[in-house]
Amino acid sequence: MALTPEQAVRIANRLASELSQRRPEAKQLKDFFLGEQPLAYATKEWAESHGSRYKGFSDNWCGVVASSSSERLGVIGFKLPGSEGAESSDIEKKIWDQWLLNEQDSLSSQGFLDAGIARRSFCHVWGDGEGDAIINWRTASEAIVEYDAETGRKRVYGLNTWVDREQGFEFATLYTADEVWKLRKSMIGGSTSLILPAKVLLALGGWDLVPGDERYGANHLGMVPIVEFLNRPVLGEGPLSDIAGVVSMQNAINLLWAYLFNAADHASMPARVVMGQSPPSIPILDDKGVKIGERPIDSKALTEGRMLWLTGQATTVSQWDAAKLDVFTAVIEQAVGHIAAQTRTPPHYLVSNKGLSNLSGDALKAAETGLVQKVYQAQEFFEPRLRDVFELMAIQIGEDDAAKAARLGQVRWKDAENRSDAQTSDAMAKDKQAGYPFEFLLEKRGHSPTEITRIMAMHRIELENDPLLVAQRTMQEAV
Repeated sequence: MALTPEQAVRIANRLASELSQRRPEAKQLKDFFLGEQPLAYATKEWAESHGSRYKGFSDNWCGVVASSSSERLGVIGFKLPGSEGAESSDIEKKIWDQWLLNEQDSLSSQGFLDAGIARRSFCHVWGDGEGDAIINWRTASEAIVEYDAETGRKRVYGLNTWVDREQGFEFATLYTADEVWKLRKSMIGGSTSLILPAKVLLALGGWDLVPGDERYGANHLGMVPIVEFLNRPVLGEGPLSDIAGVVSMQNAINLLWAYLFNAADHASMPARVVMGQSPPSIPILDDKGVKIGERPIDSKALTEGRMLWLTGQATTVSQWDAAKLDVFTAVIEQAVGHIAAQTRTPPHYLVSNKGLSNLSGDALKAAETGLVQKVYQAQEFFEPRLRDVFELMAIQIGEDDAAKAARLGQVRWKDAENRSDAQTSDAMAKDKQAGYPFEFLLEKRGHSPTEITRIMAMHRIELENDPLLVAQRTMQEAV
């Protein structure tokens, strides 16, 4: 059913409000991934004295945890159901060419990474006016999709937002299965005079249709063109972030490093105590340089100079020994080990000592089992959404039959496991002896359909030029 302009504005405001509630967490998680982590858990007194010294420092493990999974996620091909052989058919090649023309061999990896960090990311498919597909990825702060309330699967509305600082507006596009609505709102604090009062924006939602004929259009794809990629969703709870559980431990590690640096500073210049002696005084001089009095040294200056004066009889000088630094490093190593176990990150990704150097192949495989299974799980959740993307691409290029078939297509992923060439070659030789076709073995080894087509063409040329096979064919023809 078509929307009225008032309905479109109301829906856009509702979706934008929900999107704005997601943005703070998405920004925090992205900041932690990038290593922009505030110092937390420190006491007020310690933070006042030392907090500014360690501002900007972070021992960033969030980046390692998030990257360890995403770097093993990569789409290398797409097969339609009923397609025979591992080589790409003409229609599969046509769809895959659209994927490559949009640089999705690299940009899709960014989308998968962002989903792992901020719980979700979005892929937007549209057309360029000449029949080719345009594919863009959006962050969790830029787009939102609303689903059918009964099933929770069918996309009903999609909202895509962006900022044009030159015009002083934030723009949005609302998609339904049949319609496209374009909206805008003034930027608060922008560089132009087009700023509405905050109370007005709060009451009205801030969004309104753009002026002119561009406010409305038809959706030629026939479905919402924004696809949401949820990272390992939990039934009834929503998607998970790969690093949300690491944030607290990351804060603790950063604080321990700050304590360690402070202790190292005291180790290089121990705190001293002078007993049996009054603190020194600073003479007060007149204009002629004559001493006319004394004033005590500021207690804060003595503290910063790590000096304590205690009055008494016998004068002695002593010092406090600095804390042992290995106490802090031991706790940090324990915390990093907890991160590895809780996130299924291989220990050798996080530490390079403590018996984790020069591991055997079997030991490495065992250590990476948790991460590999985590990647396989991510593939299971991402693959249906990738089929939606390929369906939209097929519709855009006019291949309606292929679009219907794409719903049951198979996404080809790069191998999530790290195997040596010796292991892979040995497995291929044994599978060949067991009777598996050569084309299947190439697919199992992780070659893309494009590579398989090229390899099979080379293989056929080799067979045609093999002297023994040529002689055999000649004898058969003679008989």
